[in-house]
Amino acid sequence: MELNRRFYAQFAGDFSRTRRSWPPGFSRILPHLLQAANVVDVGCGNGRLLACLADAGWRGDYCGVDSSEALLAIAGGQSAEKAGITSRFLRAELTTCDSHQPPAWADPLGRDRWDAVTVLAVLHHIPGISQRARLLAACADLLRPGGILIASTWQFLGTARLKTRILPWESVGLRSEDVEPGDYLLPWGANAVSQRYCAAIDEDALREIAEAAGLAPPEFFFSDGHERNLNLYGVFWKMLREENHGDTEGTEKNK
Repeated sequence: MELNRRFYAQFAGDFSRTRRSWPPGFSRILPHLLQAANVVDVGCGNGRLLACLADAGWRGDYCGVDSSEALLAIAGGQSAEKAGITSRFLRAELTTCDSHQPPAWADPLGRDRWDAVTVLAVLHHIPGISQRARLLAACADLLRPGGILIASTWQFLGTARLKTRILPWESVGLRSEDVEPGDYLLPWGANAVSQRYCAAIDEDALREIAEAAGLAPPEFFFSDGHERNLNLYGVFWKMLREENHGDTEGTEKNK
């Protein structure tokens, strides 16, 4: 986490300039989000999802959450209020050192009240399977029953040009024994001026932590990048409580 914190503190401006527009995958998730009256954008970065929503004519209540002060400053500076849209930004650490406590960042937002939560290009920067599971569970808790959660994960192992750039952990003073299987170190910028931690999260891994959080997957798809497979998107809905508890009669009533 410290490795990634240093990266975003030092290169927030440069990183934001590479994220001014939105990727093709956003056009696939927009129909889900346009139906939402309110959206929490977890790991909002420079706020480009809000810009995409506004451009598509969405109106509602938006809350962006990120741990990077620098990126939030950029997001807040360019998120002029538009008619019908209210927006706010919250700085928060998305992980907790205490494995027995849920992350505190979600508390002020309230449980079971949001129509949609997005976790775009975030999970693969969260170290540890258990941390990723806790984060997604906290996001699911924000949703009203039947609400939508959309996550995307970077598929760098499926792209030869990125796979060949993977760095040895020794370059940052770690060993492979210090990390989990599927953890990688990738360079960023010209001449690899910085490094970031990234986890390889495929469809099975994303499905597993989503189901553990009480989410059901109606759709997976790949999009973005030159190869059109740079990101895996998962669109999930929060199961109704009867479904979570295996209440067949309640499930039939909901249908």
